Amino acid sequence: MVLFDPIEEHPHAKSRRRIIVAIVLVIFAAGGLWWLLRYHKERVTILHFMNAVIAGNMQQAYEIWKPSQSYSLKDFNDDWGPNGYYGPIKSFRVAKTEHLRGGSGVEIKVRLSPYQPFPDDDDVAKQNKTKEVTLWVQFNDESISFPPF
Repeated sequence: MVLFDPIEEHPHAKSRRRIIVAIVLVIFAAGGLWWLLRYHKERVTILHFMNAVIAGNMQQAYEIWKPSQSYSLKDFNDDWGPNGYYGPIKSFRVAKTEHLRGGSGVEIKVRLSPYQPFPDDDDVAKQNKTKEVTLWVQFNDESISFPPF
């Protein structure tokens, strides 16, 4: 036996190694896909809500919000209407999604802009008008609210 002689490998060891590598790759791909889609339903709820607000369909947005008795349509319009606290809203970006440990929902940070299309990061004048709001989406019924403190 010489130092640089190739090591002979048994055929069943080679196929076993390929099977193990394939299983590991499938597990990593499944984990990555789960990581990307873990809050997909909640993000879609926010997208529907924000698109209804931008379209000016406040009744539909209010229904997507699924408010409690204490949050009336007038209160909702005072927050989200064209002349409301967050308005006018012409475009938005979902900035961050975060699940708090033990929470019954997910926090979604949304950046709101009065400009269409959403301004680039290097457009400082338009970025100064951008507001950020944190919304809470419940897992069980997809209702939206402001996050609990």
